[in-house]
Amino acid sequence: MRIVSLLPSATEIISALGLDDQLVGVTHECDYPASVQRLPRVTRTLIPTDASSGTIDELVRERLHSTGALYTLDLPALTRLAPDLLVTQALCEVCAVAEEEVQAAACTLPGRPRVLNLEPTTLAEVFDAIRQVAEAAGVTAVGEGVVAGLAARVAAVTERSAAISARPRVALLEWLDPPFCGGHWNPELVRLAGGVEVVGREGERSRQVTWDDVRAAAPDVVVISCCGYSVERTLEDLPLVPPELQASAFVVNGSHYFSRPGPRLVDSLEILAHILDPDLHPLPTNLPAPIRAAATPAARGRR
Repeated sequence: MRIVSLLPSATEIISALGLDDQLVGVTHECDYPASVQRLPRVTRTLIPTDASSGTIDELVRERLHSTGALYTLDLPALTRLAPDLLVTQALCEVCAVAEEEVQAAACTLPGRPRVLNLEPTTLAEVFDAIRQVAEAAGVTAVGEGVVAGLAARVAAVTERSAAISARPRVALLEWLDPPFCGGHWNPELVRLAGGVEVVGREGERSRQVTWDDVRAAAPDVVVISCCGYSVERTLEDLPLVPPELQASAFVVNGSHYFSRPGPRLVDSLEILAHILDPDLHPLPTNLPAPIRAAATPAARGRR
């Protein structure tokens, strides 16, 4: 089977299922595992990536209210790849090529490839999405094995978290200019890690909030995971965070963790659990340590 992935989380699912040799094309954002970086890119962004966070937010809002297009397909490249399966999503307007464009493209491609839409909003639905890709690729048993391994890691975290008597209040933010709280699966991850999400709502979309909203929620811990941003890029925006919130804030890689509904959401859970109680939840050796915001030059420069 020849598979094209139209979102990074699907690429990670395909790789976790051992289908790397059948993956023939990916998006401009797909960067994990490293082997996919050699594959042809079949999308491009219409938003300048070097813009400020505030400008990106304005452009996203403008495009969603006008054309609705944030990404576009490279149809000639897609035609050359002649895929049997296109994996995409219709969950988030900001995260992938519009579903209508994918469906229209599929109708023009040789062999009329199957289009598989993934729309998980919870961790259980992410596991179901893995099963869906496995079934579509004819590796159902492999998919069950991958899900079982991920579920065992989640169970280990939740069992340890049960020992926490005073659950910390957590505000997980996925954008800083303007601030947005985490949505969908992220408040669930907070709960499983032993915390109480005080801004985001479990199973609901992320939404714009104000710094007064975050202050009023009185979080014990602020986790900053800017969607699509590395730690280094996020730290550039750290001065936007009020100093009193910086004092309890941790910065993580929002490009790799928390934003992608794939296997690494379990990595995200383990990182989050370590933030909330590092003694109870040692950080797995293969995962990056979160950055304490108060210890960074950006935070010190704000004082």
